[in-house]
Amino acid sequence: MKKTFTLILMTVLLVSVCMMAQAATSTETGTGVTVITANEWAETYADVYASYMQNAENDAVIDHVEEYPMIATVYEGMAFNKFYNSARGHYYTVQDVTNTGRPHALANCFTCKTPDFTARVNNEGVSAYTIPFEDMLATVNESVSCYNCHANTPGELVVTHTYLTDAMGDDFAALNGETAACAQCHVEYYFAPETKAVTLPYSNMETMHPDSILAFFEETEFADYTNPRTGVRQIKVQHPEFETYMGKGSVHAAQFTCADCHMEKAANENGEAYTSHYWVSPVDSAAIQQNCSGCHTDLAAFVKGIQDKAEERTIAIGTKLETLTNQLADAVASENYTEDELNAIRELNRKGQFYWDFVFVENSESAHNSRLTTECLDKAEKLIDEALGLIKQ
Repeated sequence: MKKTFTLILMTVLLVSVCMMAQAATSTETGTGVTVITANEWAETYADVYASYMQNAENDAVIDHVEEYPMIATVYEGMAFNKFYNSARGHYYTVQDVTNTGRPHALANCFTCKTPDFTARVNNEGVSAYTIPFEDMLATVNESVSCYNCHANTPGELVVTHTYLTDAMGDDFAALNGETAACAQCHVEYYFAPETKAVTLPYSNMETMHPDSILAFFEETEFADYTNPRTGVRQIKVQHPEFETYMGKGSVHAAQFTCADCHMEKAANENGEAYTSHYWVSPVDSAAIQQNCSGCHTDLAAFVKGIQDKAEERTIAIGTKLETLTNQLADAVASENYTEDELNAIRELNRKGQFYWDFVFVENSESAHNSRLTTECLDKAEKLIDEALGLIKQ
């Protein structure tokens, strides 16, 4: 599969004991905080630290461009169409962002890669986002770690990426901390054109829906890149796990947090309880599957059925989107269309690609919210078919 389900929603970090769900809180900014590294907590929270270090086992890399050849065309105009590898998880975030084939000019690309940058944003404000990438790299000590979710206070869940707090508005107070911690990074975002700050394209829970997100990008006339052959100003969606899981149609969001499904409750050899920070898929955890057994007698088979169906449709619609891109490029080159005719096709292409990408890059492969996945794929296919219908034969 394109995106390893084992790695999804992994941003809740080093909690010292098994805990009940708690409300989200947000860090203070401008406080000059110094990050306490994971290594410094290793002796105090030995079991949690050992489980956190297990994430080094998640070292497989999949070349998505090779796996999904259509994205070489669909993403044409940005580096994702040449360099798009699967994420290896939090242990490797700094290595992966540094070694990617997509060069980074600014430090904003470190946003979800290291607590050192998170703390710098909290200390200095949005000006930190425009620090040169290499200058920030020289100050980095570790990959995503304890500070990102605890702000140097083990046992408490603290949102340190305050763009999430801003985007949730009044709804933030009702957000569970164990989900909020993951939502800091597993979201759809964009870089604000003027400040280059990481920004979420919504203002509360209601506007997290893909329709509202697209409307926001339409109103602000935002685009991540322009396809050089078609002239389509495209949006590159980024891993919207939070928006998908919390969205309309979700079966589990009201009852379970991200940690419930991706962080086992464990006990050491002395019988002392702790929360494992080795992030797993529910289908790979006997303990978590046992918790789900009241509704799912065979969770692995159930999830596979959802994912296989979504994957088949996603590939089929992505291939159709590739066809549209090539045919639109030919139409542009032919000079047989008016600009108004081309713009009508471009608009449909832009919107269809957005809905398709919202599914393609969401890491659960539909398991988080199959109803929303189906809704997005239906809209994508309808828009793409309509655009293809405007191509002169």
